[in-house]
Amino acid sequence: MINRFSQFLVEEEKTVYFAFGRMNPPTIGHGKLLDKLASVAGRNPYRVFLSQSNDPRENPLPYADKIKHVRKMFPKHARSVMINKKVVTPFHALTALYDEGFRKIVMVAGSDRVAEYDLRLNKYNGKKGGHGFYNFDGGIKLVSAGQRDPDAKGAEGASGTKQRGFAKDNNFTSFAQNLPKAMSNPDAKRLFNAVRKGMGLKEAKEFKNHVQLEPVSELREAYLRDNIFEEGEQVVMTKNGIVGKIKHLGTNYLIVESKGETWRCWLDDVSKVDPNFEPTWDTHDLPNDDNDGIVRESLSEEYKYEWGTDASTKHAKKMTPGEKQEGNGLWANIHAKRRRGERMRKKGEKGAPTPDAIKSAQREKTENPQDPDIADRPGSQPKAYHKGLSKAQKVARDRQFKRQSKMADDDPNAYKPAPGDKTAKTKPSKHTLKFKKMFGEQDAHDLAKKRIEKEKQVDARKHDRMLDRARLKDTLKKNRETKP
Repeated sequence: MINRFSQFLVEEEKTVYFAFGRMNPPTIGHGKLLDKLASVAGRNPYRVFLSQSNDPRENPLPYADKIKHVRKMFPKHARSVMINKKVVTPFHALTALYDEGFRKIVMVAGSDRVAEYDLRLNKYNGKKGGHGFYNFDGGIKLVSAGQRDPDAKGAEGASGTKQRGFAKDNNFTSFAQNLPKAMSNPDAKRLFNAVRKGMGLKEAKEFKNHVQLEPVSELREAYLRDNIFEEGEQVVMTKNGIVGKIKHLGTNYLIVESKGETWRCWLDDVSKVDPNFEPTWDTHDLPNDDNDGIVRESLSEEYKYEWGTDASTKHAKKMTPGEKQEGNGLWANIHAKRRRGERMRKKGEKGAPTPDAIKSAQREKTENPQDPDIADRPGSQPKAYHKGLSKAQKVARDRQFKRQSKMADDDPNAYKPAPGDKTAKTKPSKHTLKFKKMFGEQDAHDLAKKRIEKEKQVDARKHDRMLDRARLKDTLKKNRETKP
């Protein structure tokens, strides 16, 4: 603003230098432009104007916020960064500087824009247009700020496009590497979140150091990335040939369960069971493909039959003779024969219960008494399971238990309340009572949830650290091997 005529005369003799750019967001590459501008200006005044475009894709920072971040990022040029909402294009900037009283001007721009600006800006020198009027002596001179290589590292390769990509990928480490070293970490985080907010993304709360190292194991990377195993899935352990189900998925291991026993296996120690493979159980006829998921070791008799099938049930009965006659099943058989009027086998006769089976049944009868109303039904009918129910409810309850046991393998969600469950009174376990005594009745549930969430967060941090250490160790090893 010209306040006095003497000031107008002074300004008319000086040459003003200026630059115009988007800087959305600002980077160390823009700092190189400002340093070049100040260098060529010397003792002459210089001005920096910023565009006012604002959109989520290319210009996420609003005009006022962009001015604030540029001034904070480059404090020695802060006084020269102008805020003027009337300056929308370089033509408006020339008009504003001409109205300020300058008659000689030099523009500093990137090497790729020098020719374009020289042609277009000088075309309107001395001509009135929608932007206003300017008429500088000798026209508008252009100075290159230097070559720019988008593939280079450091200031030469820094760009707003790269920074927007880092912000979109939530990669704060790479984003911060393209900012001046003098910029504080809190200011860098504020700029990072301002860009994400302008792009319509959630603000980042955790800023982890992102170290991209070569993977130690392709199998482990696929396991973490693609979830190649699932809980409940059948696998075969290559060392012992045992088929089991995955009980737990660890960071780089699996817990496999089979017939009540568990094994901890590394990822390369198990293979998926091919559902379409029909084994002949002759190891010489097995295919030679390493990826067929079938173990090429002699398989024992115990694993010839799939668990839960009719064949496995018959095989189990064959391997445990006399099982029907043991326990409460013996009394059920006796009661059923008496109802049918069949003759009872005498002691020592073929098919008659052995003395050990009778003793076992008597012992179980004493320790676990059966319900007299349905004792003749197949299986064990403990009296405590049917206490306080009518005979019809007891029969329905027994049917529900048997139906659920058959459906459990195919549908884990098949369990439904059995007749009598809704009216039954249950007692909390000693562990529940102890927990409530320690932490209180009301807060027990919330405290348990908080503890579970805290354990999950701790496990996640441990998992990240384990991967970082493993990858770093492998990278250092390879660097030592390749070092001349």
